[in-house]
Amino acid sequence: MPAKKTTTPQDHDAPVRQHLRDLLTGGHAHAGFDSAVRNMPAALRGKRPHGAEHSPWEILEHMRIAQWDILEFSRDPRHQSPEWPGGYWPGSPAPPDEKAWDKSVRAFRRDLKAMCDLVANPSTDLYARIPHGDGQTILREALLAADHNAYHLGEMVLVRRLLGAWK
Repeated sequence: MPAKKTTTPQDHDAPVRQHLRDLLTGGHAHAGFDSAVRNMPAALRGKRPHGAEHSPWEILEHMRIAQWDILEFSRDPRHQSPEWPGGYWPGSPAPPDEKAWDKSVRAFRRDLKAMCDLVANPSTDLYARIPHGDGQTILREALLAADHNAYHLGEMVLVRRLLGAWK
């Protein structure tokens, strides 16, 4: 469990918590998650455009897995991260079936909400070392998730443009 702090009548970290939630949900300096995955044609989800390493499906699944790993590390001392790097990428460029895309999108949103809830909770000490880590804090993990997501959202938009699936 993340370190808990003693709450005071006024949470002096409230502005930091709001900034973290804004950063995690994106859309200020780049496309947000919902716009990056919305209306992605099913026929293109498993396509790797010429010159690109990953398909939209691979990017989505990588984002989901990495964000889940960061969240679970932040809140569960028993969590075991996937093997690097193979455990952070799907086994194929295409989704296994038509429902997999929507399932992955829902899971990403659920874990994003959970990370936002974790940083928004005044009892979460953003600055305390995570007891089962090696120096990480909840602040660091939230920033890591936001940074990683922003990078791959840009990649998703570029891949969609190369596939002709971005307006």
